[in-house]
Amino acid sequence: MTIKTLLTTAALTLATATSSFASCQWGHEEAKMTCATGTVYDADSNSCKVVSG
Repeated sequence: MTIKTLLTTAALTLATATSSFASCQWGHEEAKMTCATGTVYDADSNSCKVVSG
């Protein structure tokens, strides 16, 4: 292989690795809790509570 091919391969590998890492760092959303029908999430107790009324 020529030096030009090796440098191009190294640059593409680095760019791919960097973009994959960057995409993991930003754009995360907070996890959402899903409760069963008739219940609602209570952040104080970190559990689902039955809705009364």
